[in-house]
Amino acid sequence: MGPRNTDCCHKSVTCNRTELAVDKTRRKKRRELTEDQKHEIKEAFDLFDTDKDKEIDYHELKVAMRALGFEVKKVDVLKILKDYDREGNGKITFEDFNEVVTDRILERDPKEEIMKAFKLFDDDESGKISLRNLRRVARELGEDISDEELRSMIDEFDTDGDGEST
Repeated sequence: MGPRNTDCCHKSVTCNRTELAVDKTRRKKRRELTEDQKHEIKEAFDLFDTDKDKEIDYHELKVAMRALGFEVKKVDVLKILKDYDREGNGKITFEDFNEVVTDRILERDPKEEIMKAFKLFDDDESGKISLRNLRRVARELGEDISDEELRSMIDEFDTDGDGEST
């Protein structure tokens, strides 16, 4: 037998290790929340831990998750409690809540989230956000924003000059 050419195998192993390292780096970057998101999670937990026992029950969990923008059904909430209720008291701690919500936030599709937000504004389903749409949302949120300020928001994203954002 002659000498074996292991060069191609070595390159393949090196390449695979590099790809794996790059993939881990990408996953790590994707798996981190912003400081604002972390604060929002903590704020939601504290707000809906109504009895201030540092744990949240079924109802508190459901409301907290909805406040963070998740459409959760009864079965989803029950599964979370089943998976994370270590004490058997029907409640989960902040650490568990944080883990559940962090995973769900990181699983979100940014394009899908933008489309959901757009649809909340575009209540007349025109495919555009008008001054009337913005006025309605501001009113629903209890915000006192002048038409001039609302108009400048639209102008910022008005690509075709029709006075609406698409």
